[in-house]
Amino acid sequence: MGFLFRVVINALAIVLAAAIVPGVRIDGFLAALGAGLVLGLVNAVVRPVLLILTLPITLLTLGLFLLVLNGLCLWLVAAVVSGFHVAGFWSAIGGALVVSAVSWLVTAVVSDSGRIVVITRRG
Repeated sequence: MGFLFRVVINALAIVLAAAIVPGVRIDGFLAALGAGLVLGLVNAVVRPVLLILTLPITLLTLGLFLLVLNGLCLWLVAAVVSGFHVAGFWSAIGGALVVSAVSWLVTAVVSDSGRIVVITRRG
């Protein structure tokens, strides 16, 4: 259930990125769902390998290279999914920033099982 929830969140983040970032375009919500699914698979399989291979560059740039890596992953998804288009490198970086920010916010609020985490204040 958590994986399906994250696919839908990725799809909504991609739709938001297409609305905000020039050069990122989505042809429909079905294409966004496909892109969300492929992005989840790329983040689970391809990205860890790339993180290990580019670790020296990431360390030298104090982690800023991770933005480039996220952009390349988004660009890869656009190359695989029809109906999802990324015009160029900077559009991929901008789209990856939006998708990463949305994913970070959702991860902070939703657990891996898909349940909303309620933070209570004791005092």
